[in-house]
Amino acid sequence: MIERIHKTLKEDLERIRTEKPLIHHLTNFVAMNDSANITLAIGASPVMSHAHEEVQEMVAAASALLINIGTLDEYWIQSMLLAGRKANELNIPVLLDPVGAGATKLRSDAASNLMNEVNFTIIKGNYGEILSLAGGEGAVKGVDSASEDFDAELLRNFAERMNGVAVATGKYDYFSDGKSVFRLENGHELLASITASGCMLGSVIASFMAVQSDALLAAIEGAACYAIAGELAAVKSAGMGSFRTNLMDEVAALNAETVLERMRLEEVL
Repeated sequence: MIERIHKTLKEDLERIRTEKPLIHHLTNFVAMNDSANITLAIGASPVMSHAHEEVQEMVAAASALLINIGTLDEYWIQSMLLAGRKANELNIPVLLDPVGAGATKLRSDAASNLMNEVNFTIIKGNYGEILSLAGGEGAVKGVDSASEDFDAELLRNFAERMNGVAVATGKYDYFSDGKSVFRLENGHELLASITASGCMLGSVIASFMAVQSDALLAAIEGAACYAIAGELAAVKSAGMGSFRTNLMDEVAALNAETVLERMRLEEVL
């Protein structure tokens, strides 16, 4: 996998910037603007549409669908189900960001219902959210992870059960397709200081998912680009405000050679 990334990252990044794939977001109110801008920064084209009357039509025009449950109500849940089922029907890849799963019954039930009704290509959450989806308890506080450690074997079992790729983010980011587990050790603590950081990561991964059919490869490529942009942005930043702006700039200016030179990725299982 590591050798494959060295062969494919440049081509995938160039395809995003040349083809500008449409990424349909059903995401939360807090993250919408940042998610749209980071999608533009990586080179893709964002759209935020949740109206029942057009959501399936919009999905049909997209190259990838991102579903983020950060701000939920019944109308949004139905929009997500309509969009997810249509994407499955058309073989369009779908990413689920189960924000706050495990924190409340609404979020846990919504995530469970979505997973039962929609085949997700990638499920990306923080340690606590993934642990909750995998059957653990007490791992989420609000929408943040209350867990500092992560069990790579649990991630592999979860990915195998969902028949897709699972991504767990935290101090390190873990990725599994149900067979292998990889750990990415890039990133910076300032990424955890800004609102919607995890949501923006989902947008970057979804952009790679739109051009790369190997979902594990797409997830690692997207996460590596985002984390390394975070490292580069931190050097230029005085605090969280300037960091947010610099992060957008670094994602937009990123090249594959820099990512591959700085990437710290290893197979752990």
